[in-house]
Amino acid sequence: MDFDAATDRRRQTRSNIYRYIYDAKGFCSRQSLARELNLSLPTVYQNLSQLMEAGLIRDSGEQQSTGGRKASGLSIVPDARVAVGVSVTEHHLRLTAVDLLLNELAYQEADNAPIVSFADMGGLLSRTLERFLDEFSIDRERLLGVGIALPAVMAPDSRHITAAPTLRLKDTSLEGLTESIPYPTYVENDATSGGHAELFVRKSVRNMAYLSLENGVGGAILFGGAPYVGDNRRSGEFGHMCVEPGGLPCTCGAQGCLEAYCSPRRILNAFGVSLEEFFSVLERRGPRYEEYEALWDNMLRHLAIGINNIHMALDCDVVLGGTLSEFLGPYLPRLREYAAGINYVVPDAGYLQLSTLRRHTVPLGVALHFIVDFLEHI
Repeated sequence: MDFDAATDRRRQTRSNIYRYIYDAKGFCSRQSLARELNLSLPTVYQNLSQLMEAGLIRDSGEQQSTGGRKASGLSIVPDARVAVGVSVTEHHLRLTAVDLLLNELAYQEADNAPIVSFADMGGLLSRTLERFLDEFSIDRERLLGVGIALPAVMAPDSRHITAAPTLRLKDTSLEGLTESIPYPTYVENDATSGGHAELFVRKSVRNMAYLSLENGVGGAILFGGAPYVGDNRRSGEFGHMCVEPGGLPCTCGAQGCLEAYCSPRRILNAFGVSLEEFFSVLERRGPRYEEYEALWDNMLRHLAIGINNIHMALDCDVVLGGTLSEFLGPYLPRLREYAAGINYVVPDAGYLQLSTLRRHTVPLGVALHFIVDFLEHI
């Protein structure tokens, strides 16, 4: 199908039809398409034929009928296109491949060497990506692009980072990071990516503050169904708000930051154990339980301060994501209690929620960039 030969009006009609099928929550028929989009059945059939020829939609069975001819259903082909997201962390590259519905098709972690410059890691990233595509048989012909999420404050020109404390980088060019990748690329802040993914799956939500609890604590502000990045692309740097003046040293060089108190790195530095081991001890009341519980309670109390600050400033739901959020479920009532105890306006902290996605949110979110672009330009 030659999309470029179509007129803008025909392209828009085809796009509207595809998006209607894409967003449909229940049974979708040719008749419902014509009715809801105010199109003639011949127009619907013609566009559906083109979309089917392109492998983008398919028949999905028949609807039960009490009489007359049964209507044939329609659905998109989720894996007609694929996007890859890469989350860069201090020690690992986390790669995921997703289909058009953001279903995860493959996931892998690879070791990451200390980063001196992004040009130095460009080759490693490219080689790791190609091995990932080969190992999971990802069809490169269907690949929309590769998103790369960095734990960094992005500069307005998108060609530099202002700072990446957990990577120990500052005022660094992104030159060389993507040059070896032979596919479309996109680079974004990790927490912004995670927030974008969370907003995408919460289709009815318009306003949200997303707090990402990774080794680097960050966030994203999403208003009116879209990210708010600020005048200098520095919005949502929740991890570096002060929650304890003169407190613990942070990787950014300041003291008392939320990240210093609530990053998973604090658990590793204190006890030398993984999150799984730490929460296993809390659950089983195992050896050193009292020490573990004291640290965890301190983390929750400082997290509540940060959450309350965000809510008081923005007056919207606060969603917790990132690796630490995977373990927060049993402790959410306590965290809400602590947050409510320092908020005179909202007595129950019902605005505080856990991420819907929980796992691999950052690479999913940066891959989502290409899915959204595909949907907007089909």
